[in-house]
Amino acid sequence: MIAGSFPLGPESGRLLVHTTRTGLGAKAGHDLTIEATRWSGVAMVDPAAPAGSSVTVTVDADAFEVLEGTGGVKPLTDGDRREIEQNIRRKVLHTERHREITFRSTRVEGTAESFRVEGELTLAGATRPLTVQGTLAEGRVRGSAVIVQSRWGIRPYSALLGALKLNDEVEVRFDVGLAPRE
Repeated sequence: MIAGSFPLGPESGRLLVHTTRTGLGAKAGHDLTIEATRWSGVAMVDPAAPAGSSVTVTVDADAFEVLEGTGGVKPLTDGDRREIEQNIRRKVLHTERHREITFRSTRVEGTAESFRVEGELTLAGATRPLTVQGTLAEGRVRGSAVIVQSRWGIRPYSALLGALKLNDEVEVRFDVGLAPRE
């Protein structure tokens, strides 16, 4: 891996959100895999000195697509997907007021093969610290972070009078290729 500046976005990889369900009605709902379809960023990578590395990412809060729903009493339909995507925009992220989600690193530590990025995540209008764990191998960066929605003032989605609700913790996973700017 060479040092450099690398553009990030859907053309270089994937940014996925994984949710799980809880509550008395959990069997009726689905564990979801949701993809951010419009996002961009820049990774400044220095494999010899990871502390000199940085990353910034901006996600269009209106651009989440439900890819998969597992579990549940019945399969997830296209109508269910559309309704969930609307609920994400209107009831969870309030995208009419908060158009973007941003992450900016403040510290990188570890090695190129296994690193930790500390940074600030701005989500639904609130900025809080977030730690990302990752690995770099063969030009691909993979990793994840756990977001506790309530720390950002987000009330986890619920239905059926609260009998079915999403867990407060959601996991964000990424898998991106690093190709230098041309």
